[in-house]
Amino acid sequence: MSGLEHARTPHLRAGVTAAVVTLVLDQASKLWLLYVFDLANRGAVRVTPFFDLVLAWNVGISFGWFQSDNQLAQLALMAIKAVAVIVLGIWMARSSTLLATLALGLIIGGAVGNGIDRFLHGAVVDFALFHIEIGGKTFNWYVFNLADVAIVAGVAGLLYDSFLGVPAAKAP
Repeated sequence: MSGLEHARTPHLRAGVTAAVVTLVLDQASKLWLLYVFDLANRGAVRVTPFFDLVLAWNVGISFGWFQSDNQLAQLALMAIKAVAVIVLGIWMARSSTLLATLALGLIIGGAVGNGIDRFLHGAVVDFALFHIEIGGKTFNWYVFNLADVAIVAGVAGLLYDSFLGVPAAKAP
């Protein structure tokens, strides 16, 4: 057994699968909404009384923070994201629990999906909008995409695993 195989966790395949499935579903949904459904020309599409499909180009980071369409800023965000994905990949390869490995796979797949958007379009393609009307006033959530959902689910999985998961066996 090589040193690399020895360093791998038994759950690594599941984490890589989660990353790839997340990436494929994220990119397929965005490509379909952009080029088949043509969301840009349709405008906001009401799906339910509390959910719309809308096209939003996010040039910032999570939740639209640090908005900048400056090319240097975009390159810096891509570089930071690339380093983060490498660090998360190393963490995933060393992870000892299935939940943490899957969670890291979701985060990696989502980060790569949004990174591809930033590379191809100069911004992340967001399209899902939840909203509620209370007393005649509409409250909107941030516009997001499937990659964002995977990242949030992955972080939730990591938090659950860290605080409530089965403790790892201690070495003798």
